[in-house]
Amino acid sequence: MRKTTIFHQVRIFNGERVLLDDTVLVEEGTITAVGSHLAIPPEATLVDGTGLTLLPGLIDAHTHTFGPALQQALIFGVTTELDMFTDWRLAQSMKEQQAAGEGEDLPDLRSAGTMITAPSGHGTQFGLTIPTINGPEEAQEFVDARIAEGSDYIKIMYDDGKSRGRSFNNMSRETLAAVVAAAHLRGKLAVVHILAYQAACDAIEVGADVLAHLFFDQMPDGADIGRLVADHHACVIPTLTVLESVTGGSDGTALVNDVWLAPYLRREDIGLLQSKYPPHGTNAHPRHAEAALRQLKAADVPILAGTDASMPGTMHGASLHRELELLVKAGLTPVEALTTATSRPARVFGLHDHGRIAPGLRADLVLVEGDPSHDILATRRIRGVWKRGVEVDRRIYRARLEQERSEAERRPAPVGSESGLVSDFEDGQLGARFGSGWQVTTESEGSGHATAQMQVVPEGANGGKGSLLIIGEVGGDDSRLLRHGWDT
Repeated sequence: MRKTTIFHQVRIFNGERVLLDDTVLVEEGTITAVGSHLAIPPEATLVDGTGLTLLPGLIDAHTHTFGPALQQALIFGVTTELDMFTDWRLAQSMKEQQAAGEGEDLPDLRSAGTMITAPSGHGTQFGLTIPTINGPEEAQEFVDARIAEGSDYIKIMYDDGKSRGRSFNNMSRETLAAVVAAAHLRGKLAVVHILAYQAACDAIEVGADVLAHLFFDQMPDGADIGRLVADHHACVIPTLTVLESVTGGSDGTALVNDVWLAPYLRREDIGLLQSKYPPHGTNAHPRHAEAALRQLKAADVPILAGTDASMPGTMHGASLHRELELLVKAGLTPVEALTTATSRPARVFGLHDHGRIAPGLRADLVLVEGDPSHDILATRRIRGVWKRGVEVDRRIYRARLEQERSEAERRPAPVGSESGLVSDFEDGQLGARFGSGWQVTTESEGSGHATAQMQVVPEGANGGKGSLLIIGEVGGDDSRLLRHGWDT
């Protein structure tokens, strides 16, 4: 139920700057007044903002929406997500709920739906069967089909995988140019995924509106990438959080250990944050992206905050706070970083009532302890989140997680696990002392397919009688035989 709420004696960051005003009035889910010495309606809920800062609801400009991720995002102050690839049916269903006034416990969603990629191109390996494009002559029909499915903007994959030691089929530059032109003909933004320097240059030169990611395969030369993007009036979503995971620079452990965030993390969240991409054996490094970001800032290119959640090392909601921290470390001021997750993505993606605190706009708000316009880590110290003027009950969410943890701790260990030994293969069999035993699983990857076999063979560690031999083959352009022996 929406009601009247007034935030009083609070520091206000309105999406662009810190105001001298100290009061915000919210009625029926809309901001109706911002100022000082405002009259307080007798029926209003008064929120004392002494020592606190009121921010617009945060916007993550690059996510992938699967499962219950959106509820997590809202808990961490992300009130809007810009999805860059998911099942279009899921996106359509969620947007229909929003239009009907439902889903108030979830952030707002905009989505690219199905990405556009080449046959066996990047994006085809994630388990969803998606259509692929063969050449420039198919561009307009392909874009029109995505719009018919409900795509709010067009996401294009332009990546051969080589920057991270992989091999994907990639569309030609001519096909890329045709898809960008087709999107523009229908009034849609063209968002292009790149991870290599030359791919970034190609995308901007053919008219891309937004680069999704920055490149990390080489240092930018001079100030050319900043000038190039600025001259073409494009913008960039750096996604430094996932780039540091891809390049092995770090993982999300810092978030796991943050006292303000940790109580709201599920066990699976912790596992995802601490996961990493496998080593890639290339010269990729996050400092290449950071150098490019400094050029973009110097050229006044619009920067948007995005995380690529939920890829390895990231999660919805919490990782946006890490992204803001990394943007500041790369040279943005805290105020500039705050704009990347509020007013700027709202403006670029046409969310005219999002991203700012001003009369007539949606009351999507985040109240934090301290002053993030000077200390960007203060965005993590969340005291409250409101969507359309209704406070999100973070206490219930936290209590539920604490109960789940308590129940897990009381749950007895599996029978047979007392020694910690799963299998020793001494009897020549694949049996396990507990659990579901050993089994082979494989998944499609890149332009090939994976197969695997396992068997118990004689001789194990420390004079043992047996060990587990696993033989696997990854098919495609980068086929290689994998052979591992395990003795646990």
